[in-house]
Parts: sequence; structure tokens; C-alpha cells
Amino acid sequence: MKKVEKIESLSDLLSKPGVVEEMELRSSFGVCALHGGGLERATEAVARDVAKETNSSYYALIQPEGSRLHLSSKNFDTRESSKLCKFLNEIDTVISVHGYGKDDDFWAVLLGGTNRELAYHLAGSLREVLPEEYRVVDQIDKIPRSLRGVHPSNPVNFPINRGVQIEIPPGLRWNREYNFWSDSGGTPRSEDLNQLIDGLISGINKWKSI
Repeated sequence: MKKVEKIESLSDLLSKPGVVEEMELRSSFGVCALHGGGLERATEAVARDVAKETNSSYYALIQPEGSRLHLSSKNFDTRESSKLCKFLNEIDTVISVHGYGKDDDFWAVLLGGTNRELAYHLAGSLREVLPEEYRVVDQIDKIPRSLRGVHPSNPVNFPINRGVQIEIPPGLRWNREYNFWSDSGGTPRSEDLNQLIDGLISGINKWKSI
């Protein structure tokens, strides 16, 4: 797999060939994927489907196959993207979908961000549907610092009610039957990832009805 290359600004990232933004405005609840496509595989597919099934607004930045450019979430400057700016200005709560990989942990779903009440709520929904091999971590001090999503400049904390940053491990995004990433290169979605999506849909719909 191609090594990840750091990039310093959203403008630079958007200028790269094949990098695209997707946005659909539906309601004041939002779901986004900042590192979709070739970087954090299947995250935009999760965000897109969850947003559609919960009538939530949706934003994704998608890199093409083979692109591994990483812009830290705290550097997603709304002044450099009219679509991201419009998305964030239209919503009051957000779920930001990410993917991570750690050599010593392929099975933990991490729920960061500064809306801790929503994080605990979604954790409960995910525990109801995910296979036992996965752990759902909603204690912020148990999440690695770089994956907590608590920086004030991170878009997940921009809306008035802030949001939850969900980090999906490789074990969930990888289709073991096809030996490749779900929703990539014609590979179908794994059943485990479908269960995570179902858990998020259920959790968001219940939250909206409170």
C-alpha cells in the first residue's frame, strides 16, 4: 500500500487531480467523511448511506484510487471550501466518519468528539448490533490522543451541538471474504460493516426522536 503523504491545506488537497467533494443538504443533523476514497477506505460509503437513511445532510471529500494524502482534520478550513462551509452552517449536530489502522488493534470502534452524550448514545446502539469480536470505546481517555477528535478547529466540533468522531478499524472496513476493502474496486460491503451502518442509522433516528 502506498505510504501516506501529509498535506498542509485544504486548498492544496482540493487542487489535486481526481479529488472531489460531495454534498447533499437535507436536515440540521449532518454526517460527513473528510478522508474518503483512497485514504480511509469505505468511510464515504458509510457516511453517504447513513445520511440518506436518516434524512441527514451529507458531506464528503473523496480522493481517487491510489491517492493517500492526509490533511489533519483541524486544518479543514471552511474558508477554503464553499461546500464544507455551507454544510457546516446548515447543521447543528454532526457525525464525522473516519477510518484508522493500528498494528496492535484492528477491532476497536472509537467514539471521540466533544458531544459526549451523543457518543454514549451511539455506543449503545453499536454494541447491540456488532459481533463480539469488536469493542466500542466511548471513554475519551481510553482513545489515543491523535484519534479523539476534540480539537476546536476540527469540523466535528464546529456545529452548535458539536458532534461525534467515529473511527472505524480496519477489521470492520475490510471484506475478509473478498480480501479487499469494502465498497472499493467493485468489492461488495462486508456484513460486519453493514451491521455498523445499521447501528448508526438506528442510533441517529432514536436521537432525533428524543
